[in-house]
Amino acid sequence: MPTERKETVPLEIIEKLPKTDLHVHLDGSARLATILELGQRYKVDLPAHDLEGLRKAMHLGENVGSLVEYLKAFDVTLRVMQTAEALRRIAYELAEDAAHENVRYMEVRYSPMLHTRRGLRLTNVVEAVLEGLRAAQDACGIESNVILCGIRNVSPESSLEMAQLAVAYKGRGVVGFDLAGAEYDHPAKHHKAAFQLVRDNNINVTIHAGEAYGPESIAQAIHVCGAHRIGHGCRLRENGDMLHYVNDHRIPIECCPSSNLQTNAVRDLASHPLKLYKDLGLRVTVNTDNRLVTDTTVSKELWLCHTQLGLTFADLKQIIVSGFKSAFLPFHVKQQYLRKVSDELAAFPDDVAELLSAYPTTKRADATLA
Repeated sequence: MPTERKETVPLEIIEKLPKTDLHVHLDGSARLATILELGQRYKVDLPAHDLEGLRKAMHLGENVGSLVEYLKAFDVTLRVMQTAEALRRIAYELAEDAAHENVRYMEVRYSPMLHTRRGLRLTNVVEAVLEGLRAAQDACGIESNVILCGIRNVSPESSLEMAQLAVAYKGRGVVGFDLAGAEYDHPAKHHKAAFQLVRDNNINVTIHAGEAYGPESIAQAIHVCGAHRIGHGCRLRENGDMLHYVNDHRIPIECCPSSNLQTNAVRDLASHPLKLYKDLGLRVTVNTDNRLVTDTTVSKELWLCHTQLGLTFADLKQIIVSGFKSAFLPFHVKQQYLRKVSDELAAFPDDVAELLSAYPTTKRADATLA
């Protein structure tokens, strides 16, 4: 006899929930139409000159087999992100898109040194992005801050320069420092001076680790560079001792399930360690990584956790709360968010049948995602 099919929560209900996005790259989250338009305006050579052609050329949402292949899409987006106007617009549109799915708080990360090809000063880059995010906050109500990035596969001296920028803009919209880029063969310890500087200035640290390299990368991020959060962390499960250290010290994991599938960090979504981490009590957050390159939203990532990983609706609500707990925000601001969001989430029943009765939807949960 066929097993009874459990009813699942539709995507559009998850879109109603208040959310965070703590791991989202500016240069991986531009609108495709905006890239085309800016390419024409600035006479930039793009691999295609129509939406579908560009989507295929950039392999958006596709499994590309490795992190190195995944990062090639950024070669395209960065070509049009070299003016203050473009940076303001892309930052604004990212926040606007997030607000449309009820993301309340977002931390946008990028590396200013990648946006200076047309002569912008590093300070111009930082201020243009902050202007775009502040304009979106005024228009849409979404609060956004910035995490500046060093790049693993660029020089440690460049990372130190980005760290100096983070120090200069602390309290002015920059809330953290990150190390991104190709992980394999580019250890975080080479960039130790940058992390020493930001920690000396009491700036939050998050580091991409355990995505394209093993748990040793996570240990180095935490013990050598002082990471307060870990980006991705897929391979943490390979070292139980390290896993329990992360759990005991409440170090949040910024999970990005669909991105991890694209880069071959996980075999398939069903084998993603997020559920294991959640069941063990780790502080797990769910994020987009790159809204354009991964072709996703926070709501879609949570929906996939529900439908592909078997997380309950109550689990999703707990993960959302973890996102607000893990934000690089002052304690009292975080408390205010948590009180408000907890009250809002409590209005959504945990029981799926009751939930669907209270919030009737036009689409079923198993409908194909556009």
